Amino acid sequence: MGDIGRRGAVALGLTGLVAPLTLALGATPAQAASCTTAAGPYQKQVEKFLGRPVDGRQSTTDCKAIQAFQNKHGITPNIGYAGPVTWGVMDLMNKQKAVGTNPNREGKCPVNKGRIACVNLTLQLSWIQDGSRLVYGPVPVRTGRNGYETRTGLKKIYWRDIDHVSTIYNVAMPYSQFFDGGQAFHSVGLSMWNPPGSHGCVNMTPTTAKKYWSLLRNGDDVYVYGRKPGT
Repeated sequence: MGDIGRRGAVALGLTGLVAPLTLALGATPAQAASCTTAAGPYQKQVEKFLGRPVDGRQSTTDCKAIQAFQNKHGITPNIGYAGPVTWGVMDLMNKQKAVGTNPNREGKCPVNKGRIACVNLTLQLSWIQDGSRLVYGPVPVRTGRNGYETRTGLKKIYWRDIDHVSTIYNVAMPYSQFFDGGQAFHSVGLSMWNPPGSHGCVNMTPTTAKKYWSLLRNGDDVYVYGRKPGT
């Protein structure tokens, strides 16, 4: 999330719309963390996800593979333990992959609005459609953590700032497109699976945020639905 800039706030007649871009604690974990010898409660599931021998026993190679995954996605503690947070990320990845190229198969995102950006909080996926035609996506996104949930419902993009900077936290929020009281699409330099999530904005990779910038305009609809795991 981000705050509405000085001139933008005046132009829109909006004040106090602030929403910081945040980095999850442990987003850049120490690479030299020790590896645990303990098998986790999701050992077999994690082994299968990583293509390791599925025996439910922690080996040094298992631990290093799990730890590398944790380091890549900013999961802490990053000690190679197959715990609920690590498996939760992997399980979400599996569910996202299973969606394929038909993200609106349940018809929850409106098809009578023309061009619309859809956000499925449950699966942490977003896409752009025009009627029933898929225009772009689906792509993984990173939405609001517990206590800072991305608000659901039908909204409209009301302000765009390609070089937005949060004046509260002094952090860049490139390709910001605001759609609800300070909540916006924008790019971040984090993994989309970095827990626990944003402070309400819909975080995107730079590639996705640039594509959304090129495809969307002020006044375009945004529909957010579902519930982010853990909120």
